[in-house]
Amino acid sequence: MTATTADAPPPELRLPRRRGVELSLLIGAVLISVYGYAAVGLAHDGAVPPDVAGYGAGLGMLALLAHMAVRFRAPYADPLLLPIAVLLNGLGLVLIYRLDLETPRDQAAPTQLIWSTLGVALFTAVVVLLRDHRVLARYAYLAVATALVLMIVPIFFPAVNGAKIWIRIGGLSFQPGEFAKILLAVFFAAYLAANRNALAYTGRTFWKLQLPTGRVLGPIVAIWLLSVGVLVLERDLGTSLLFFGLFVIMLYVATGRTGWIAVGLLLAAVGAFVVGSFEPHVHSRVQDWLDPFASIDAGRGPGQLAQSLFAFAAGGMLGTGLGAGHSILIGFAAKSDFILATAGEELGLSGLTAIFLLYALLVARGYRAGLALRDPFGRLLAIGLASILALQVFVIAGGVMGLIPLTGMAMPFLAQGGSSVVTNWIIVALLIRLSDVSRRPEPEHVETGVIAPSIDPSAAPSAEGDR
Repeated sequence: MTATTADAPPPELRLPRRRGVELSLLIGAVLISVYGYAAVGLAHDGAVPPDVAGYGAGLGMLALLAHMAVRFRAPYADPLLLPIAVLLNGLGLVLIYRLDLETPRDQAAPTQLIWSTLGVALFTAVVVLLRDHRVLARYAYLAVATALVLMIVPIFFPAVNGAKIWIRIGGLSFQPGEFAKILLAVFFAAYLAANRNALAYTGRTFWKLQLPTGRVLGPIVAIWLLSVGVLVLERDLGTSLLFFGLFVIMLYVATGRTGWIAVGLLLAAVGAFVVGSFEPHVHSRVQDWLDPFASIDAGRGPGQLAQSLFAFAAGGMLGTGLGAGHSILIGFAAKSDFILATAGEELGLSGLTAIFLLYALLVARGYRAGLALRDPFGRLLAIGLASILALQVFVIAGGVMGLIPLTGMAMPFLAQGGSSVVTNWIIVALLIRLSDVSRRPEPEHVETGVIAPSIDPSAAPSAEGDR
């Protein structure tokens, strides 16, 4: 007997891994960053910086290291996440270097490059060592305890620029709250995944809104008190908004109940009004937001927010060009809180729009990875991590543009800040790990040509099952 075509096994269906696409995009990201670095030198000094080749080689090596980790340990990961992170990090180094030229005695770009290297190293470690994201759910309460400690410790250190969010030991300084947000996302995801049915149960209807019962209001009230406590003790409006906003978003995703959104907005408004009215540092931020040009009217000259608005206005549609702006007039926070003003002035509305689109794409791909996962913990973790980036961009951009009161947070990847860039690289690593799981086909289904997600919602993480 001879085998016929009908008797032949179906051809193996291979899901494209897109690692070649990722590598091509990484090359483009590095080249764009190198071009920006050279453009700054040409505009400021009339010559290409002598170390432009070293900058390009260093950034290229970091990108290649991260790419190799993804290629061999997360081959089905989303091919856009890593290139976007590299491009934003590279643009941040360019903008900080550009501002360093105006402050020869305060060079921040070399330090930022060291922190970026550490961030890529931790990114590689997470991608290589974290085989199953569900293992993180086992340490949910340890994560929240550690996060609380990290948020409390800065209270005992002197305030920096009015906020107690820094720990300074000798010449080393870092923000513990940056790491706490990842730990809180892990805890929220694990808690909500385990209790989503109880939280989804609703009580009375108020103005056509289904509100939760009093018995299950405990968690959200506790998180609200925590966020208000951070706002009062650390005088940090941005971190408070981030923590509370993160919990409300994840709570809504877990339950689908609009009542939680209503309660969250109400509690956030009450807390912000009370603290903004009576805490002097936060109150001054609110006053600056209400009238950013009051200092000019008083004869003291434009303040930071006013200078930021002037920088955006001077940029116009196409910008003044890298190295040709005057955003350094903003003052000491030009490289950190207000670095977006430099991008707006020197890249214009078009360049600023491109940066926002990069952030939007990064967040959207994180949401996409979460929606494709079938286990509740992984879904909530991916959406929570992506929401952290979205909330940061909204709070910071809104503050420097005068849409909301100014906060002291760092723009992801762009702004000066070692703790921030390291934390953002860890977030991207976790999103890559989650996207790899969401896109990976099950081996037993590949042979029959059926693609299915690789995570069973009822499966528990084990040491043997995913090897």
